[in-house]
Amino acid sequence: MKKIPPPLSPEEINVLIIDGQSLVQDSIKNAFHQVGIRNVKNAQNAFYALRLCEQHQFNMVMVAFDVASDKDGFHLYEELKMKGHINRETTVVFLSAETSPELVNCIIELQPDDFWVKPLDRNKVETRLRYLLNIRSKLHKLLHCLDTQDYAAAIYHAERQLLDPSMKDLVPRIKRIIGECLINLHEFSEAQHYFTQLLETYKYGWVSIGMARALLKQSKKEEADLLIDEMLERDDTRFAAYDLLAQYHIEHEQYEEAYEQMKQASKLAPRNINRNKKLWDLARLNHDKMGQYLATQNMAKYAKNSIHDSPELSLNVIRSGIDLATSLSQEEAVPFLRKADRDIEILKNQRGAMAVDNEQLAVLKARMLCVRDDKKGAEKVMENEVNIRDNASLEDNLDKMKAFHELGQKEKSLAILDRLGKQIAGDSFSSHVVNEYLKQESIERREINFTAKELKEMAAVNYKENRFGPAFQNLKQALKLSPQNKQVAMSLLKVLTQIAKSDRLNPEQHEEALKAISLINSASLSPAQEAKRDAYAKQLGLDMEAESLE
Repeated sequence: MKKIPPPLSPEEINVLIIDGQSLVQDSIKNAFHQVGIRNVKNAQNAFYALRLCEQHQFNMVMVAFDVASDKDGFHLYEELKMKGHINRETTVVFLSAETSPELVNCIIELQPDDFWVKPLDRNKVETRLRYLLNIRSKLHKLLHCLDTQDYAAAIYHAERQLLDPSMKDLVPRIKRIIGECLINLHEFSEAQHYFTQLLETYKYGWVSIGMARALLKQSKKEEADLLIDEMLERDDTRFAAYDLLAQYHIEHEQYEEAYEQMKQASKLAPRNINRNKKLWDLARLNHDKMGQYLATQNMAKYAKNSIHDSPELSLNVIRSGIDLATSLSQEEAVPFLRKADRDIEILKNQRGAMAVDNEQLAVLKARMLCVRDDKKGAEKVMENEVNIRDNASLEDNLDKMKAFHELGQKEKSLAILDRLGKQIAGDSFSSHVVNEYLKQESIERREINFTAKELKEMAAVNYKENRFGPAFQNLKQALKLSPQNKQVAMSLLKVLTQIAKSDRLNPEQHEEALKAISLINSASLSPAQEAKRDAYAKQLGLDMEAESLE
């Protein structure tokens, strides 16, 4: 077993206080002096905090949420972790006057050692500092093993520390670390047995979370559900329950269920950019264009001034807005296209690291022209300003693929799609879900030559000309592209009632009628829409009971 360096003495500990308020800095600094720590530096804002971290290695970091206007404490804390300035051996305290559940959930994810609510009480600060220093000293070997991901060694040290009477106050913390190590070692059966024993003694949220994770990793869903129902009732475990369920459903390719759980988790912790990215991927896979638009907006909003901030986020908001517009009527699409126009103008003026490629803007322009029914103008833009390059990003290539498809240039569109799969590697959440999305896109782009908006317009013309069979096929395809669109579902029922007047519905038509009714029943309807639905269902001889539609 590797030799572990001894814990630092108070004289060797370096501390960084990141807070814009001098009174807070002085209060914490004085408390450190009282416990024998003299090497304390202050930073008024994130910029200076990052510079200090590049020059010094800090053993304790106190970071305020409202640190300064250049970057909030949440984003700074996340960046310090990502750049390696904070690790498992660093004692971190988060300071905030704000205690909203959303902020607290986000901070818990980053796992600080403590969370202090302003205004600070000097005596309490000193007491908490002594407590934190004591923990760091006693758990030094254990935390070093966690930082180096030597989980087997961590369990070895933890089990011996549990036998030490002086560690009595830290027993729950040590037992939690053992459980986390078993999960990280993929010893899920042993972890289940371990957490089962802990549940008899402890009521902490982390015990339930660990137990649920161990059960789900073994696909013991029914056993886990009993525990998760209880977790959803508790404020301290609700967020983790949604997250665990989302991951379980993804691993079992149950993407609709995963999407619903991910939406709930994102509501509880909206600042997490990676979770919003997962939400966006699942929204795309589930054909929820409004959902993907909202997810990209959240990513751009919460990434401002963070390590995640990039022009790609703004591009994705515009792209998802255009995707949404392709499923709406001309009138409904207007506000989304106007916002896209404004956002494109902003991107045109970006310079430096936030500048965008002219080709990226050209593809957006072409897609906007398509939505506005100027396909000749769009063709000219794509022909003169866009190249099919292998080195473009995944999202750039997806956007080009959609532009060519919307122009009816199917061969170019499918050629890009065939290459896109090669850009996804590994078995991460993102690659797994995005790969499923690409498979879905490939099937649909080969089978369906038009956007949902174009298909609805074609169906309207066919219906007016009494071509009910083609109108049905148009709406069936439109509903496949927009499976949550109740207006398309209602139009489909309207067409099927006309078909039913002259002949019985065939099995395919009957199945689509049931799908449409099921969708409409799950939506919020006006009295007039309810009356239409009931009339169509009666004419088609459909049972309105929910169980008959499953």
